[in-house]
Amino acid sequence: MSLLVVGLSHRSAPVSVLERAALSLDAQIKLLQDTVAAEPTAEAAVLATCNRIELYADVDKFHAGVAELSTLLAQHSGVGLDEITPYLYVHYEDRAVHHLFSVACGLDSMVVGEGQILGQIKDALARAQELHTAGRLLNDLFQQSLRVGKRAHSETGIDRAGQSLVTFGLEQFTAGEDVTDWARGKRAVVIGAGSMSSLAAATLARAGVREIVIANRTPDRAERLAHLLEEQYGQSLMEQGETDVLARVVPMESVPAELTRADLAVSCTGATGLVLTAETVAAAVEGRVPEGALPTAPAAHVALAADTEARTDVRPVLPSTSIGSDDDCPLDLPAVQGGGFSVLGEAAVAGMDAATLEQHAAWVDNATVDRRTGRRTPEREGLREASRAPERETARTAAADAELIAALVATVAVTGRVTDLRRPEPVAEVPRPAPVLALLDLAMPRDIDAAAHRLAGVRLVDIESLAEVSADAPMAADVDMVRRIVSDEVAAFGAAQRAAHITPTVVALRAMAADVVASEIARLEGRLPGLDDKHRGEITQTVRRVVDKLLHAPTVRVKQLAAEPGGAGYADALRTLFDLDQETVAAVSRAEDRDRPASGDMDAESVSGDRNFVANAENRGRS
Repeated sequence: MSLLVVGLSHRSAPVSVLERAALSLDAQIKLLQDTVAAEPTAEAAVLATCNRIELYADVDKFHAGVAELSTLLAQHSGVGLDEITPYLYVHYEDRAVHHLFSVACGLDSMVVGEGQILGQIKDALARAQELHTAGRLLNDLFQQSLRVGKRAHSETGIDRAGQSLVTFGLEQFTAGEDVTDWARGKRAVVIGAGSMSSLAAATLARAGVREIVIANRTPDRAERLAHLLEEQYGQSLMEQGETDVLARVVPMESVPAELTRADLAVSCTGATGLVLTAETVAAAVEGRVPEGALPTAPAAHVALAADTEARTDVRPVLPSTSIGSDDDCPLDLPAVQGGGFSVLGEAAVAGMDAATLEQHAAWVDNATVDRRTGRRTPEREGLREASRAPERETARTAAADAELIAALVATVAVTGRVTDLRRPEPVAEVPRPAPVLALLDLAMPRDIDAAAHRLAGVRLVDIESLAEVSADAPMAADVDMVRRIVSDEVAAFGAAQRAAHITPTVVALRAMAADVVASEIARLEGRLPGLDDKHRGEITQTVRRVVDKLLHAPTVRVKQLAAEPGGAGYADALRTLFDLDQETVAAVSRAEDRDRPASGDMDAESVSGDRNFVANAENRGRS
């Protein structure tokens, strides 16, 4: 097995890079075709979701495979190779198997334990099967990953450790209230009719929303979704007096008008551009926010701080400090950030070396720093010493620099600025009205303009903010159980693959032995032409039993040894010892592949269902 995976995900790359690297269906198909056409690759599959892009391949050379797969990902994603390379991760052989199994169990998801990834793995396998880019290795791998994922969800409480991305996103609006209680009686707009949008619509319907308006570029899909919602949830809601019509379909151009009366909008489309601009959202909430609260102009024109609703610790913009104009200040602050330090922590330290920052901090405290020793000295003496020995500035140690930067950044994180102890300024709190429109953007690239979060009366939750929130979610004991399942399944899969690798050699050895028996029996008949059928049959059976007994122990033992880590060399040893022709072994492998069920007929989703193929493979391995 030479399995290689090259990819990037929310764990390795920022959302902005993932958005630009997102692959359309056509791009995925072309990537698969180009990958199997590349020299080091025999099989390929692409797993592309809203927060990951991974290319799986069976390669004959590791380094050449990494270079080729990385280049192909860059070409088809439209992100330059130099730019995308720092965000790529690589897994090989057992580590690649472990990675996919972890992904299938939801351990690598933004929200731990979410089960939607299983459907996405199924789709990836089906696409590779349809294009005939998945062979023995990737078919076995993806089929087994689906079984492992289903096993993790059925045998553990991993579902309790995390929720679906839709539910988790909706919970960000509820302020601790149950989603059902929060959503009941609300009007919702769902943009898109794919799997994620359909899941969102079903979640909202179960929660008891008053009305769901569905918009999709393909009206037929929207109509099917609306009909399904009415069929499954509409009757029960009508009996409760909640609604007359649960779901209705509108064209995409009607979305702005529908937003003006909606409480919630969920968007997850495959569009490459924005579906909802800040201007559209601003128009939707105009007149719905109390006057004098905050302006509702488009975000590009709103002079507010970056007070992202998903975070509560971001402070509004404060006026710049005036310390740069004082006498004896060691810094030329008017040249920095337009006359003072920015409220943003990054801007406060950008472009300044540690010694300069420490000198400023010491000056604020009415003292300075001896740059030869790193110790603080009285202000005038320190300045005099600094002026005498500028050439000694390099004497500072890296440890002192690191300590200084850490202290300064900690100060900035708390106060929002580099503190001026002589001129303390109160932190102004900017009031913000309660949101009248909640926006949940589950698309990648994003559907909703990120600037909409600056609008009064609007609360936007997108993939990026979900990643920040879920990063601090507690890990349950069930997660450890799933990790043990993954480890066990990886070991079992590796053993099965190694055993399968030697099976053609064992089959070729037994075929050679059968040919030898047949040849010797034919020669015996030439020497004893008068031999009757009874005695000929007895002799033939005896010779075959002798050969079978001689081969039984070695072939059983070599399969056991080959299944262990590092056992791949036993197949080569067997071929060498018995002088087996490599082409004969390869022919057996091709014949076994032909005997396997057609990949398109295999149910990739089933876990509790048909395992006949796996059982047959194991039986062949015991023969």
